[in-house]
Amino acid sequence: MGLWDKLANLLGFKKKEVNILVVGLNNSGKSTVINHFKNEEEKLTEIVPTVGFNVEKFRNQNVGFIAFDMSGQGRYRDLWEHYYKECQGVIFVVDSSDRLRLVVVREELDLLLQHPDICGRRIPILFFANKMDIRDALSSVKIAAGLGLERIMDKPWHICASNAITGEGLQEGVEWLTQQVRDVVTNKM
Repeated sequence: MGLWDKLANLLGFKKKEVNILVVGLNNSGKSTVINHFKNEEEKLTEIVPTVGFNVEKFRNQNVGFIAFDMSGQGRYRDLWEHYYKECQGVIFVVDSSDRLRLVVVREELDLLLQHPDICGRRIPILFFANKMDIRDALSSVKIAAGLGLERIMDKPWHICASNAITGEGLQEGVEWLTQQVRDVVTNKM
């Protein structure tokens, strides 16, 4: 990066764009979360299951996010790792009402954390404990315990209770992620 680019970044003239991965099991609400942040004219009225992945863009606090909305279906989860190297953040969406698959979520999280393109980097991870409106949904505290989040010591992480349909909890989470990626971008200069 040249001197002019660094100066433009410091003064806030240059718009920042970051790549984030949006992962989680199928039917956890990943696409609905991302849809919430799109411009009104770009929002979808009907969300269908993602096949492979979709690339979506949105902005928050002058940071442009390029979101790789990855399919959560078992046969597509191997695709996630192909995008680890280029990401500056991860949004991990968990269906809080799906108690039976919490073990699978933890396994997928462990695979992500142990991957060579992730394990040595200080990548922020935002967890959405989604579908909190559903009766008997686990609290974000119970989701954090079930996933063993306390053992993540080398990466900043945050968990938010959310309802992607109403938008509850989503802004809080993305504001946290925005600040984290800003810190990472600033420290790289």
